Amino acid sequence: MLISWLYLIMAILFEVFGTICMKLSEEFTKIVPSILIFVFYGFCLTFLTLSLRKLEVSMVYAVWSGLGTIIITSIGIFWFRESFSLIKFISIFLIIIGVIGLNLGDYLQNNNN
Repeated sequence: MLISWLYLIMAILFEVFGTICMKLSEEFTKIVPSILIFVFYGFCLTFLTLSLRKLEVSMVYAVWSGLGTIIITSIGIFWFRESFSLIKFISIFLIIIGVIGLNLGDYLQNNNN
């Protein structure tokens, strides 16, 4: 099961790299970042699929999308100098709570059986 978590982490990292390349491609006018979008998303989806061998799809998708959103939002704020507001902070906090809740619910259900 550990390998499935490693696959999920790799999927998240490649998704983040692909999203950064979207920004850097400047609407597909820069050739290298434009090509890397598809390379990184190809790897992302490959590792995401491999993670589903042992992990539940609902939990995988929640962690993948939640952590990806948190990381990309942070990169947008700190690297691309995007705005930061209280509503962004609260939204990120709620994503974290949601991912914890999904994992905790799964843990509690498995321990009650």
